[in-house]
Amino acid sequence: MAYQNNIMYKITKLPNQLELISAPIAGTKTATVLFMAATGSRFEKMADNGLSHFLEHLFFKGTRKRPNTLAISSELDKAGGEYNAFTGKEYTGFYVKVEAGQLKLALDVLADMLLNSRFAAKEIEREKGVVIEELNMYLDNPLYYIEDLFEQCLYGDTPAGRDTVGSKKTIAGFSRGQVLNYYASQYSAKQAVICLAGKVGEAAVKAAAGYFKKFGEKKYRDKTPTNDRQAGPKINLHFKKTDQAHLSLGVRATAYGHDDELAVKILSLILGGSMSSRLFIGLRERSGLAYYVRTHNEAYTDSGYLTTQAGVPVSKLNEAVKIILAEYGKLAAAPVGETELKKAKQCLIGRLAIELETSDNLASWYARQAILLKEQASGEKVLAPEKYFVRVKRVSAADLIRVAKKIFVADKLNLAVIGPYQDEEKYVKLLKL
Repeated sequence: MAYQNNIMYKITKLPNQLELISAPIAGTKTATVLFMAATGSRFEKMADNGLSHFLEHLFFKGTRKRPNTLAISSELDKAGGEYNAFTGKEYTGFYVKVEAGQLKLALDVLADMLLNSRFAAKEIEREKGVVIEELNMYLDNPLYYIEDLFEQCLYGDTPAGRDTVGSKKTIAGFSRGQVLNYYASQYSAKQAVICLAGKVGEAAVKAAAGYFKKFGEKKYRDKTPTNDRQAGPKINLHFKKTDQAHLSLGVRATAYGHDDELAVKILSLILGGSMSSRLFIGLRERSGLAYYVRTHNEAYTDSGYLTTQAGVPVSKLNEAVKIILAEYGKLAAAPVGETELKKAKQCLIGRLAIELETSDNLASWYARQAILLKEQASGEKVLAPEKYFVRVKRVSAADLIRVAKKIFVADKLNLAVIGPYQDEEKYVKLLKL
């Protein structure tokens, strides 16, 4: 399968060292500008856990030119734009997607937010309540919270294991001084990237360069390295009286950009990445144990994992764990057949091809790669989709069983559960392969 040849990209390095990626799409009527900074909750200390995410909110609270949230949102709303921001463990992003004729407005608003936010003391105090309610929402939603609990199980009380949103204690304690200091160190031109995607050309690149030329180089604070070693199976039980047990059962895998990363991704698709995947059929269709089942992999710059999440009857947790572990074991014991492997690879290629038809997803594709490669300082270049697809096609059944034998071992097993359970030792004994 050949990807659209009219989607190319170009990287321009501005005089202030800020990288600008342009990725035009022929025939589209939209344009997206996405700014990403190489910072997130892994760059925080214990006392400022959640500050990356809190600062993300504050960029929308007013600048000298646009003094409040309404002034910012009204300008983007009148253009019919879509806009938002997100904070992860290793990056933070801000995007505006508009009809292409409104791109200059999108650039003006976004640059104003990122360069001229006032971070007013009263807005900081007000936003604490908003973010605490966001935290409450996540805590009350097991589909979200189970992933945080799984990462706690993996990484413990370290920046990699703490919640991105922070805790109620840290959020309530944030000061304006902390906010200003974090912004001054982490929003550095050299550790950021802008991507323009969609109906964009040289004029758009020149305009973006003009808006962001004042973005400066700062004293950057790098993240704490992750300890990715594990000597035995681990469990994290979160006691809660529920009618359904929510579980995440997985293993340590590979970091971003590792030679085996694609093999891990394909293994996750085979296990629980579609409605015809092994665990969707095994847990839901044959056993009737779950409504939602999914397996996915996460690849950070220096660590990674593969995990299966599901919601099952409280009384059937043991049975569900055994079914998942059995499927893990099968992948390490016998090669994946040619038909199943071909289907998984085409599923990965097909989904990505569909996603990248839109300017916002294409911007995210390039910017995320650029940021993670910056953090790794690997010297690798971002991949166009077509080159990525070539790599996907090269993954063989031999690669899959080799990687499966490496990751699906008892000492790398981790289980997080939300439900009415307290006896950790009982469930640790289940974690055998």
